[in-house]
Amino acid sequence: MTLPKISFFSHTENSFAEMVSQRLGRGLQHAGRIYSQLMRNNAIDRNDPLFKNSQRLIDEIEEQIDFTLPTLSSQREEGETGKFLLCTHDKLFIESVRIPMQAGGTLCVSSQVGCRLGCTFCETGRMGLLRNLTPAEIVAQVYIAKHHLGFNMRNIVFMGMGEPFDNYDSVMQAVRILTDPRGLAFGKRHLTISTSGLAEGIVRFTEETGETPNLAVSITAPDDELRNRLMPINRKHNLKELYDVMLAYNQKTGREILVAYVLLQNVNDTRDHAERLATYLIGLSVKINVIPYNQQTRDRFSAPDSEVIDAFVERLRARGYCTMRRGTKGQQIMAACGQLGNLELKRMHSAINQSSNLSTDILQ
Repeated sequence: MTLPKISFFSHTENSFAEMVSQRLGRGLQHAGRIYSQLMRNNAIDRNDPLFKNSQRLIDEIEEQIDFTLPTLSSQREEGETGKFLLCTHDKLFIESVRIPMQAGGTLCVSSQVGCRLGCTFCETGRMGLLRNLTPAEIVAQVYIAKHHLGFNMRNIVFMGMGEPFDNYDSVMQAVRILTDPRGLAFGKRHLTISTSGLAEGIVRFTEETGETPNLAVSITAPDDELRNRLMPINRKHNLKELYDVMLAYNQKTGREILVAYVLLQNVNDTRDHAERLATYLIGLSVKINVIPYNQQTRDRFSAPDSEVIDAFVERLRARGYCTMRRGTKGQQIMAACGQLGNLELKRMHSAINQSSNLSTDILQ
């Protein structure tokens, strides 16, 4: 029986090389070198001294590899910011965003097609969940950005489509692949995983051994009543529970948490909201990222005026919190925070639900 090919983008260098050597009965070192060359250079260097007398073995190893990538469907640009769309084997779409930064580019990657958490200020949340991405599909976004689009990135943020901790195992395997020193070799401190408050995911993340990526948590409301309306996940994990798991993370890891707060005009943007947010965060080691709302296809919210945003930020700073105001990049191409989503995907999701009666409610 013929064994299926090895999914290249699902493995670290070590697991890939071991699988190849188990199948062929040899080639452990050669497979490892091939992995490193492909991940770093998108090509095998047959002139490598290690391969001098092993060209047939290199051919045999190549024959074992499934190097399938999602199809690059389209790209859109707004200045130096760009969004690209990848089509998966089952004709679903993944959106990723290239963001230029002074200290090196940032790539915003997706972890799911859609999302089932239903945050009311998020385009992706209106889609519902089609499916989780595999580790290979997550890694492929980085690989294509680097080797096919020539994007020089220093940071990777899991802030695209989906809730990363709702696809925990695939995301963490992707992290292991992305940070493999013999592969793409990103530093774990240059990766950030953002959650909308999935407490059990934060607990698992806290219990991970060794160095982990940075943690970001979306709060967006200073009390349960408002957060219940804006972020349905709060009905399952309220602010008290969220506080407790964030505190446990601080205490065990000694690491700071990036708190994201999306500002919505006349909803959560007053000085009183800022005061209550500051009070809620007392005792936590955090940095606050204030994000003005970005326009979406069917808007029920709008961004506050600049003076209101400045006043909100200054109130938090006056309370002693390191607070940043997120600049808007890619808004016109629907690439900014909260904008990722696709009308065609929504129609497809509706058809899937009607045919299968699929529920996407995280609370059930």
